[in-house]
Amino acid sequence: MPSLFRFLVLCALLAGIVYGVMFALVLYVQPTERDITIRIPTEKLNP
Repeated sequence: MPSLFRFLVLCALLAGIVYGVMFALVLYVQPTERDITIRIPTEKLNP
């Protein structure tokens, strides 16, 4: 039983760390907007 408890605590800690990193990314990283141009060949427009 102690090994199961240790495993569950480890999973909870890893999930908490992942959640904390994702929360920090949401708070501190600001995305930059830019225009994207995609060239489509005319062969694909008129099959």
